[in-house]
Amino acid sequence: MNTPQDEIVTAVSSDGFIRISAVSTRAIVERARQIHNTSPVVTAALGRTLSAVSMIGYGLKDPKASVTVRINGGGPAGTILAVSDSGGNVRGYAQNPQADVPARPDGKLDVGGVVGTDGMLTVIKDLNLREPYVGSTQLFSGEIAEDFTRYFAESEQTPSAVALGVLIDTDRTVRAAGGYILSLLPGAPEELLDTLEANIASTGPVSEILKEGTAADLIEAVLRGFQPKILERSPIEYRCYCSRNRVLSAMASIDEKELEDKGETVEITCQFCDEVYRVEPSEIEAFRRNTEASEASE
Repeated sequence: MNTPQDEIVTAVSSDGFIRISAVSTRAIVERARQIHNTSPVVTAALGRTLSAVSMIGYGLKDPKASVTVRINGGGPAGTILAVSDSGGNVRGYAQNPQADVPARPDGKLDVGGVVGTDGMLTVIKDLNLREPYVGSTQLFSGEIAEDFTRYFAESEQTPSAVALGVLIDTDRTVRAAGGYILSLLPGAPEELLDTLEANIASTGPVSEILKEGTAADLIEAVLRGFQPKILERSPIEYRCYCSRNRVLSAMASIDEKELEDKGETVEITCQFCDEVYRVEPSEIEAFRRNTEASEASE
């Protein structure tokens, strides 16, 4: 089977009253599962979060902007953190990647149970301004999509519908993942809602469409009868920006006495990609000297 490439697609209805973003993220979520060795239910929770933050990030205008989503509902998974750049490329992790809970009575993964509802969903947008935008909302269900719907209504005053899904195969790999964020634009007539709600209900779980279809197919299903016009299509991927230089920069800011207490070689593991950096004190000292010399020459 040829699996479609992960991508984000944006569209608008022909009447201009509905805007929608949709993503297919199977490879992204599978990469996250491999890196963090997540249990199936945590794979689903982290995957839904990565899908949502990708769509939010892609909506940022500044190419250097980014968005961070933090979810902590007090459940066994602990904190779930996901970050997207303005191209929709994402990275993330769960505090307790192998946490597990029994399946729901209907046999589906209990994402709400592993995430919990005793906490907040927080969105931090770094827009390259002096202060980042921070919005948050009390977790409603822990199922992620419903919580983002509440966030958009409460923190951004944008009537939205959010659907997210991750389908786990019998071997624990990710078979399908993605979702959509739909927003009503100013002036949308109330009678439009009945058709839209019927479409959303008949579309069913997004992962069922994404098993064989694309993000564009998802948009066609949700906006059936609204003649959606595709605005943009862009590939997205799991992308970590860690590097040895970034690690050295962080280590150089630590007090020299504290570094001495850590021993000869310092090991730093990236939380997003699990890359391990082994750094010698001499490297840190050389980085400090080079930085100081560069600043002095400016």
